[in-house]
Amino acid sequence: MAAAVEAVVDLGAVAHNVAVVRQRSGVGVLAVVKADGYGHGASQVARAALRAGAAELGVATVEEALALRRDGVDAPVIAWLHTPTTDFRGAIAAGVEVVVSSVRQLSEVVAAADRLGVTATVGVKVDTGLGRSGAAPADWPLLRDALAKYGASQAIVLRTAMTHLAHGDEPQHPLNDRQAAGLDACVTDLRRVGAAPQVVHISNSAAALTRPELSRDLVRSGIAIYGRTPVPAVGDFGLIPAMTLTAEIALVKRIAAGQGVSYNHTWTAQRDTTVAVVACGYADGVPRVLSNALTVAIGGRRFRNVGRICMDQFVVDLGPDGAGVTEGDRAVLFGTGAAGEPTAADWARGAGTIDYEIVSGIRGRTARRYVS
Repeated sequence: MAAAVEAVVDLGAVAHNVAVVRQRSGVGVLAVVKADGYGHGASQVARAALRAGAAELGVATVEEALALRRDGVDAPVIAWLHTPTTDFRGAIAAGVEVVVSSVRQLSEVVAAADRLGVTATVGVKVDTGLGRSGAAPADWPLLRDALAKYGASQAIVLRTAMTHLAHGDEPQHPLNDRQAAGLDACVTDLRRVGAAPQVVHISNSAAALTRPELSRDLVRSGIAIYGRTPVPAVGDFGLIPAMTLTAEIALVKRIAAGQGVSYNHTWTAQRDTTVAVVACGYADGVPRVLSNALTVAIGGRRFRNVGRICMDQFVVDLGPDGAGVTEGDRAVLFGTGAAGEPTAADWARGAGTIDYEIVSGIRGRTARRYVS
């Protein structure tokens, strides 16, 4: 029996999308499954991506990497976001590659490996222009030399060198090429001091799909794996959205003209009509800012939300005849759009955000069901 709120994740779409990214980038794919696979389920997406030919996996935090290991995912995994309280011992013991952005982080990884009596697999992230994580240019010489020192002593094996593009979704922005040249220079620097990385990657989903000349050994693909285009102005690249969000109709009832609906009566019926209560709300990831603007599909027809979206429920106007909707029917909140239903991109435009935030924000009582 379906849950009241259900996210159906099409793993066949994930596999298709991996193939699209591989074909367009011309190299292997590192599938990014951070934030619980952008809300789709990290382990399930990871397995589907690997079966489709993804070479390895990427997450933000060590704990996300260890969760994959606990679920039996044994493919190469890198993790690149660490705080001073991160405990690297679990990652090293589990064969997770720790990507460092500073000498302090590298020193802590080496100390953890020493306590375990093993060699740590590490990567290095270079800030070539994003201004976020990664080693800043002024700090690079010290980090480069530390990588060479610890590599020579066999405390570490340097596997990856990476950077992250600031304007990847603007394919022709000149900073993209400058950032690529900046990472290439750092890789040359590492080779010169005897610490050549085994794998180099620059491109995110946007660059993987639009700038194949920036591809190095791998591309890091996140949002494209889930079927959402990272460059809407260019097109959808043949990607298939993997998530369809549905919710059950809890109640159908008639209301009279003049009746206000939901908190503060921000909508009042102008005529006798029929409304449906949808068992899903902002605690489940429906943006409250879409109140009185959200549409859903029921039985292949679109209906508009009326009144405030609440924590657990919202209301749609079915019109005077009720459109044949009955309690227990399911509303499609967003999907692929192929049948005319709303998409996560529609929600994002209405909420003034991006669809990354929409799909990764599906939470609360939402159950996930996997199909292929």
